[in-house]
Amino acid sequence: MNDPEIGPYDDNASGVREQMRRRLLERAGIFCSRAHKRQPTIDQIYAMQWDAGFERLMRNRMAMGYFRYGALKDQIGNPKFDNLASIRSRLDKYESSKNRELLADIAGLCMVEFATHPDYPFKAADDGEHAPRLPHKNTITKEIP
Repeated sequence: MNDPEIGPYDDNASGVREQMRRRLLERAGIFCSRAHKRQPTIDQIYAMQWDAGFERLMRNRMAMGYFRYGALKDQIGNPKFDNLASIRSRLDKYESSKNRELLADIAGLCMVEFATHPDYPFKAADDGEHAPRLPHKNTITKEIP
């Protein structure tokens, strides 16, 4: 077939799109070519994307929270504390102190907030909002006049 806007094409367009997609991802540094490096399995990705030390610290704080605030299961559908205010407060403190304990506290509070509101929606979607990439330590930035 021939399209005046994009030129000739055939039914193999999906293969071409996939090849272009792979090349763009490689250039962006997201995935290396399969010829260069075998991609990890999903279980390997789960292991790479998790920090057991952080989880242990969060769990320790959740255990202490049991003695201070009661059982999490007793708050499901019946929240008793303003978790969001506590999350915001701890995040502000973390930004100035860089005390990582506060991140473990925030993670636990996020889990409590999630669990105590089973009636709130969970709509999985890529909203296009991602963490900005930090400049590399050796990157030289030049101002454009």
